[in-house]
Amino acid sequence: MTKLFLVPTPIGNLEDFTFRAVRILEEVDLILAEDTRTSAKLMAHYQISTPMRSHHVHNEHKMVKKWIDFLLDGKTIALITDAGTPAISDPGFLLVRECVKNDIEVDCLPGATAFVPALINSGLPCEKFVFEGFLPHKKGRQTRLKILAEETKTMVFYESPYRLKKTLTQLVEYMGEDRNISISREISKKFEETIRGSVAEVLAHFEIKEPKGEFVIVLEGK
Repeated sequence: MTKLFLVPTPIGNLEDFTFRAVRILEEVDLILAEDTRTSAKLMAHYQISTPMRSHHVHNEHKMVKKWIDFLLDGKTIALITDAGTPAISDPGFLLVRECVKNDIEVDCLPGATAFVPALINSGLPCEKFVFEGFLPHKKGRQTRLKILAEETKTMVFYESPYRLKKTLTQLVEYMGEDRNISISREISKKFEETIRGSVAEVLAHFEIKEPKGEFVIVLEGK
């Protein structure tokens, strides 16, 4: 059976894993992991001994053909990332696209994705929203912020602790200090928290409390 499985992994709490995900990872011929060292902990927890190889942003372009040939040979692969659903601000799109081109079946399991609980917890409208992932670090960043300043739907971003205050400062500049915002960090983990308020209020909070962990920003539309 030739098939690529995209298997979401827990974004924090290891209990947020499905029975089906465990079964698939046990049954496939190979697991492609964003970081095999990180995924090894999850595999050990669930006693999964399937062989693993690395598949990350720095090698996915040159390795795609190898994995397509592997699949065309009648094998099965499960793709996982360090946390969450593959291809959502993580590797996965290139391999899926090549599978589609080669008529290889793709099966994406439902599971953890960080922006969904952050969006719902925000208290901001979530019937329609725009998912932006990570903003450009340099080139195109200001242009993107100018465009998003006119967006009327709720917006969702991912951000690292190292750039959070810079991003909030720029949101004040481009969106205004009174725009409502909700920021969640460490979702499903021990120190999970959500900070809500105006952009200026949340920026002031993180000027006092140094950002730690991975963040999801949910911003009110214009």
